[in-house]
Order: sequence, then structure tokens, then C-alpha cells
Amino acid sequence: MSNRSFDRFAGLLAILTGIAGLLYSIAFIVLQSNLLSGLFLMLGGLFSTAAWVAAYHRLRETDASFALWALLLAIVGALGSAIHGGYDLANAISTPPSLPADLPNQIDPRGLLTFGVTGVALFVVAWLMGSGGAFPKGLSYLGYLLAVLVVILYLGRLIILSPTNPVILVPALLAGFLVNPAWYIWLGLVLWRGR
Repeated sequence: MSNRSFDRFAGLLAILTGIAGLLYSIAFIVLQSNLLSGLFLMLGGLFSTAAWVAAYHRLRETDASFALWALLLAIVGALGSAIHGGYDLANAISTPPSLPADLPNQIDPRGLLTFGVTGVALFVVAWLMGSGGAFPKGLSYLGYLLAVLVVILYLGRLIILSPTNPVILVPALLAGFLVNPAWYIWLGLVLWRGR
């Protein structure tokens, strides 16, 4: 498969990541369905891995070391998200009777990988996008905003815990319903169209 073919494939999966992110937010916040939110969190994590690899191929021309670091962080965050979603999905399908109600996921406690590590990766990717010419500047700015929102989400879930607290709810609504889907869909369109 050529880089062009992979870019189109990764572009499609990035668009699906954006859609899965929106569906996750609807399932988690509106429907409050552990089954659906777990499924979409898992799928979004898996789909995003191709987009991160394709972005890395373009960003390594700007700074190979930072691009590789961002890729490693992003893949760890994406796999953490997939594992967290898979854990939630498994518990929604068949909840063990001894499972405490709000026990943090052991692999991704309070979203350390899903939000914290991915936020750092997004910040580095946004910086590289803004420094090079392989991506639109607007995508870089949107990436910075998404990075800030997901890090706030992680810190909020770590410190405050209550998902209805405005410090958590406002970034969750902004990131989940607007910024995350927009960033991944825009990234997907850029990758799909090629250089």
C-alpha cells in the first residue's frame, strides 16, 4: 500500500474517529448508556491510530524527533482509550456482582491515557502542524484548543470527580460535541485529499 493509499485509508478512519467521538459523547452524556459509550470509546481509540500514523508521516518533515514522540504518546493514548472503552463495554454486557460503582479503570485511571496523554500528544501535533506547511494553520489552532480541553477533562476527573461540576461539564460538552469531532473530521479530510 502506497503512502497515498494509506493517507486515504487514514483519512477515512480519522473521519470515523470524529463520528465515534460524537456518538460517544451522545451515549455518555445524553443517553447515559455504558454499553454504547464503551463501544464508541473503544472504536474511536482504534480508528484514531491510523490517523496518528498518517499525521506522523507528514509531521516528521517538520521535526522528526518531536513527531515521533507525539506519535508514541498518541498511540499510547489511543490504545488506552480503546482498552478503557473495551473494559466499560465488557462490564456493560455482563457486570460482575462485586464491581464497585465508580472504581477507576486500572489501565486508564480517570482518563490518564484517553485525555491526559492524548492531550500532550495533541499539543505537540498542533505545534508541529503550525510550524510546518503540511497542514492548515486552522487545524493547528483547533488542535491546541482540543489539547487544552482534554487535559482539563483529565485533571477535572482526577481532582473534582463529579461529572456535573461545570469545570468538567463545560470542557466535556465543548470537546465531545464540537472540537474533537471537528478536529478529527478536518484531519481526515486533509489526509483524504492528499498534499
